[in-house]
Amino acid sequence: MKAQAILICVALLCSACGAPSLRDKKEINRLVAAQNFTAAVARLDKDKKKLYKEKDAALYFLDKAALLHDAQQPAQSDAALSSAQDVIDQLYAKSVTGALGTLLINDLTTPYYAAPYENALTFFYRGMNFLQLNNLSAALVEARKAVFYLDHLRGAKSSGYRDDAFVQYFASLVFESGGRRDDARISRQNALNAYQRNGWPEPDFPVPPNADKLGEILIFHYNGLLPLLKSQTMQVGWDKLLVWASSPAEGESVNPQVQNAIMAGLTGRAVTVAYPVLEKQPYQVQTSFITADGLFMQNTQKVQDTSALVEDYLQERMPGLLFRLATRAVIKQTAVVQARHAAAQAANDDTVGELAGMFVNFLGALSEKADTRQWFTLPAEVRLSRIFVKPGTHEIKIWFKDGHGNIIGGQNLGSVRVRAGERVFLHCRTAK
Repeated sequence: MKAQAILICVALLCSACGAPSLRDKKEINRLVAAQNFTAAVARLDKDKKKLYKEKDAALYFLDKAALLHDAQQPAQSDAALSSAQDVIDQLYAKSVTGALGTLLINDLTTPYYAAPYENALTFFYRGMNFLQLNNLSAALVEARKAVFYLDHLRGAKSSGYRDDAFVQYFASLVFESGGRRDDARISRQNALNAYQRNGWPEPDFPVPPNADKLGEILIFHYNGLLPLLKSQTMQVGWDKLLVWASSPAEGESVNPQVQNAIMAGLTGRAVTVAYPVLEKQPYQVQTSFITADGLFMQNTQKVQDTSALVEDYLQERMPGLLFRLATRAVIKQTAVVQARHAAAQAANDDTVGELAGMFVNFLGALSEKADTRQWFTLPAEVRLSRIFVKPGTHEIKIWFKDGHGNIIGGQNLGSVRVRAGERVFLHCRTAK
């Protein structure tokens, strides 16, 4: 029976579909919350073959790169990001094939295509790594790559995620540091436009009139844990399923087998389907402020809401996810019906047909998994403070507050030497 053979192969192939589970993500997040970034990287590498398949290479490099960046290992982090960008570029250079596997098995059969906001953030992380390595020229290259990518995105999309306010703002800072005033002005305006479009407050950092005689220290505070994707199941009636399966998202088309099923008026009981949902992760730190030499300097401001981007992107993808989910369910149900009829006719026994149908149905259910892949080592938000100090060496510290305004900890960012007219870029990570 052809339908059975196909689904047996589907089930076997499905065993190769993997990604970090919710439990794996939470275990690594616990290490991040304890600021044991080295152990988090070791955990990732130890279980690499279990957590990431070959088609998930980009995701592995992204997850590892953020942890290495948090561990203040910029060179190693950049090497991972470079590998991630290479894989991302190779994937997008090819036509997106694998639709058959996506329709018959699940979305996990395709390579991991980084979300647009994840792609944009690779330029930010590489730029920060280069700044930490005192390589401004390389950071400028990443800033140019970032704005080129975002310019292309704005031209290609009319809705959804089509620009990144924070990455544009960061690029403007890098351009200013490199003396590229026109580029800085354009990126800053794009950033402000994107902040307004998202309904987020624009960064407001006062610049003193004698700024050229002072040094500037920028402290990026990566805070919190992203909502994590997990698989959710629900019962769906065939009436709703067929509506989804006949309503393709942009760039997709109705499968002929599904059209035939719809035309035949295929009906049946409710079907259990799997789809991704987000589970929020709790964290205590809500705000932060900076001191220099023991004196209060400035509160940090939220300049990136990565959690909101994750939630918005899932909603943006949902029509396509539901279309493929419903299409798979219809195809699998058709295979069940075909297997039942073929087996019953071959054995001249309806009982054999029912058993064959049950078996094929079992294989189809076994292969249905929600795609929960994401760059989960990103912070929930990025906060920023830009302070101006006299030229010289200063002791910089960041203090953390909970939602009630209570100070619940701090971190010494060390002795920072800055010259007049110079910028120094620092970062720290909290997830508790």
